[in-house]
Amino acid sequence: MRYVIAVLGLLVLITGLAAVKYEQIASLISMGHAMQKAGPPPEAVGTTVAKADTWQETLDAVGNVVAARGVTVSNDAPGLVSAIHFESGKVVHEGDVLVELDSNVERSQLAAVEARRDLAQINFGRTRALVASNSLPQTQQDADDAVVKTSRSDLDALRAQIARKTVRAPFSGKLGIRQVNLGQYLNSGTAITSLETTDALYVDFSLPQQRLKQVELGMPVRLVVDGNDVSPSDGAIRAIDPSADPVTRSIKLRAALSKQDGTLLPGMFGRVSVVLPDKRDVVIVPANAVVHASFGDSVFVVEDRKDEAGHPMKGANGGPAKVARQQFVKVGDARGDFVAVAEGLSVGQSIVTAGAFKLRNGAPIAVDNAVEAKADISPHPENR
Repeated sequence: MRYVIAVLGLLVLITGLAAVKYEQIASLISMGHAMQKAGPPPEAVGTTVAKADTWQETLDAVGNVVAARGVTVSNDAPGLVSAIHFESGKVVHEGDVLVELDSNVERSQLAAVEARRDLAQINFGRTRALVASNSLPQTQQDADDAVVKTSRSDLDALRAQIARKTVRAPFSGKLGIRQVNLGQYLNSGTAITSLETTDALYVDFSLPQQRLKQVELGMPVRLVVDGNDVSPSDGAIRAIDPSADPVTRSIKLRAALSKQDGTLLPGMFGRVSVVLPDKRDVVIVPANAVVHASFGDSVFVVEDRKDEAGHPMKGANGGPAKVARQQFVKVGDARGDFVAVAEGLSVGQSIVTAGAFKLRNGAPIAVDNAVEAKADISPHPENR
């Protein structure tokens, strides 16, 4: 009897455990069906609304800032540096002496040539007086006159040779870094320093030959230099190259810049925009709302989630449930942190701007715009 009671008790225990497990498994299966029917949990995203704006038409290129006048100062005649009269970065005026080369030999020769000239002039004066009294023939006067002219020419040539040993600033401007030292021997054409004007700056850039008919002299130009935390520099087109580059098929242009406050230096490069007179209406969205892929660009449009019967569903917070629908678009120009959408989107449509990379077509979403992304629709946003 004891064995029977033990067996019956064991059977009851096993049956009870089986019933509990069955209830648990049934609950999990029911929960799985409910979750499968409800779909995945909504993704938290940020949204914004596509807006309408009017953009000025521009032609964009990369340009180089150049000085109106800029040269590498070098010596004409070879020689030994005997004196340096400038410091690196100094502002000089036209004609200021920069470097003097040793000219002791030439100056000694100059004294001898001056003595010969003086003697030739004295002899010419005596000969002329004697010719006037018919004591000497006219040919002697002509010979002495030739000697005077020759001595003067020799003197001028020697003075010019001495002047070549003095290097002067060809125009007013700012000097670069000094590249020579006292006592250094310089061959002809050795670079001494650079000299750039500070009164006028230009920007050189190129445009495709197809754009030539859209530009003309006097059109406004805007220059933005990366890393230069100042407002854009305005200017105007001053010259258009009459021929196209046979390799790149592009046209070179030069624009004069109006800003001369020292923030721009020759040699800098930046983004050049030629402002055209035409304007156009565009639909703009933040650049981070566009998902780029090999098969095309797209945005996720926010729509109300509906059940199988087509009725709007409610979200966890009691409001309407939202879903993201992938919409392929054609992207146009970019201005600052915004891009223009040429096709596929209308003004007023709500789109996902934060978290679009983790969405798929038809994914449920939870809109959270507590942290609003700051963006600048200016053509020249702050450099970040």
